[in-house]
Parts: sequence; C-alpha cells; structure tokens
Amino acid sequence: MNWCILIPLIVGLLSALFGYLLGRLFNKQNNCKNCAEYKSQIKHLEAELKACKNKETNTGAAFTRAGAAGSLFNAALAKSVFGRPIKENDLTVIEGIGPKIQQLFHNNGVRSWKALADCNIERCQKILDSGGEAFKLHVPGTWPKQARLAYDGKWEKLLEWQDELDGGK
Repeated sequence: MNWCILIPLIVGLLSALFGYLLGRLFNKQNNCKNCAEYKSQIKHLEAELKACKNKETNTGAAFTRAGAAGSLFNAALAKSVFGRPIKENDLTVIEGIGPKIQQLFHNNGVRSWKALADCNIERCQKILDSGGEAFKLHVPGTWPKQARLAYDGKWEKLLEWQDELDGGK
C-alpha cells in the first residue's frame, strides 16, 4: 500500500471532523445568546394571545380585527340586522354604492369602511368623476358617514338611516 495517498486522506478526514465539531460548538453559543430574547418575546406574545382569547370569550361573539388600530367587526350582528351576510369592508353595504362604484373606489385606494369614512365628500366626487359619465349621477353626500357607522359596528343606526335615504342621498 502506498502511504503517500493514505496520509492526506487521514489528515483530510481529521480536518473535516475537527471543523464539524468547531462549527457545532460555535453555533450552540450563538443560539444560546438569542434564546433568552426569543423566550421573552414568546412569553409576551403568549400573554397577549391569552388576553385576546379571554376578551373574546367574555364578549360571547366572534369578532375579526380590521387593521392594527381597527374596529371590531361582528359578522353575526351585521347579518342579524341586515338579514343577509355582510362581508367586512364591503362598500356595497353603503346605500348608493353598487359593485361598479365599489370597484372604482378600490381602484382609487379606498378599500375599507375606514378609508371611505376618512374621505371627504369632494374626494368621493372626484373618484366618481374619474369613472366617466355613468358615475356622474351619483351623489356621495352621506357615504363617509354611512361608512363610519359600518366601521364602528353601529348596524342598527346604519339600517335605520338607510331606510330614510334614497340612493345614498
């Protein structure tokens, strides 16, 4: 057997084993430095989750969160008031807004009840005007206020008001 070939193979295997062991040693040290921070974050998030679950259990209704600082949307309450399923941020809930106007508003960045509630009437009119002649007949005078009621979950007030309106006017 030729020793000239065997010596580099043994040295290579020993180097690989030594490199593997060093890598494992340093990797464990780096993970342990972050472990305390991660464990702290996990405890904090678990506490928040528990508080949210307790809040949901105490109210007895299923809610969804609409954004970081958003309102609570109760689909069951909305359905009980309107007599049909209501999807969160469905602009067609607003008297005077149909699917085509909703699409026009979506194309202009108004995709939620909150966004519509924060619009002034002039901006609503500009969005309608950008859609062409077919949309110029619509009057958005009450749309932001209706959207505010929907966003705030005041379904009874919204329906009551809509019964008085004629096409959103």
